[in-house]
Amino acid sequence: MSRFVQLHLLTSYPPSNLNRDDTGRPKSAVIGNVSRLRVSSQSLKRAWRTSELFVDTLGADKDAVIGVRTKEMGIEVFNKLCAGGIDPKHAKKWAQAMAEVFGKLKKADTKTKKDEDGEAKTNALLDLEIEQLAHFSPEERRAIDTLIETLVERGTEPTSDELQLLSASREAVDIAMFGRMLAKHPAYNCEAAVQVAHAFTVHASANESDYFTAVDDLNRGDEDRGAAHIGEVGFGAGVYYLYVCIDRELLKHNLGGNEALVQKSLAALVQTMTKISPTGKQNTFASRAYASYVMAEIGDAQPRSLSQAFVKPVKNTDDVIGTAIQNLEHTRQAFISMYGEDGVQCAISQAVVADGRKQTVSLDALIDFIQQ
Repeated sequence: MSRFVQLHLLTSYPPSNLNRDDTGRPKSAVIGNVSRLRVSSQSLKRAWRTSELFVDTLGADKDAVIGVRTKEMGIEVFNKLCAGGIDPKHAKKWAQAMAEVFGKLKKADTKTKKDEDGEAKTNALLDLEIEQLAHFSPEERRAIDTLIETLVERGTEPTSDELQLLSASREAVDIAMFGRMLAKHPAYNCEAAVQVAHAFTVHASANESDYFTAVDDLNRGDEDRGAAHIGEVGFGAGVYYLYVCIDRELLKHNLGGNEALVQKSLAALVQTMTKISPTGKQNTFASRAYASYVMAEIGDAQPRSLSQAFVKPVKNTDDVIGTAIQNLEHTRQAFISMYGEDGVQCAISQAVVADGRKQTVSLDALIDFIQQ
């Protein structure tokens, strides 16, 4: 079994705003002294792991193989205890004890605010939330649900032994791939087996603005023909390069040595990363896209990105994807010439692009290649 799987993708997105910065505009980066559009790895990973395609490809029940990342597990526990007939005062205390296992609780909200009717209100459940997002594994969620059932049946508070809810997950594929950190309990941290780079355009890309208006359907224009709403949204378009590195040995370790689950996980990841787009502004732009090109490399040599292929931006061409492919493959060969091949094998899956080149292997064949 080869230790490392490296994937290099080229995906063309039409006008889109897949991943926004703090101003609401598409994220960007300066590479080779040229401004590019960018999609963060965080955005990509969330889109993949929460997609229906990811779960469907795994061929298992979502709650059995996918974790839940939340601050609000304490609120869920509280609601379930109350639904089971536990007095809210006791339910809150017990839910706090269970939530606190996974992180430091937020402080109670003592500030009085007013609702829409002017009535005073406070966030009475704020101190059931933990301060940082925690990624709960399927095993931990089952342990929490089992303890809730026990407390409802027994009607007494949880013991210290019963609050040992943390576990080193061996089932959660998303945690095994992308890791988790529990600041309060580092022994239960999980090192990510999949490293995802930020995707960026292979060419210079402008961050543009779409000025738009909305018309009031009941405004007949008898007195005012103006728009009911005026707004502006940022967007950009381009061909993005994405690099992903998978440590198969670490993935297998994180999944408790379950090789069958490793194989399914690899297939699920490749299926989603080639077909699933981040959800940002999809209703506005419908910017869903499949990857036009995927290069897969397997071997034991030290991994390396091929982003150097695009330090000099692709320009002055009628075939951006075709030129990007040539640059990518040329850079790979240049590295091999300098450092040697080190036994790294390569397979390429390619859709028809502007220069008419045919697909080399199907996506299914490429998945079989990286699973060997």
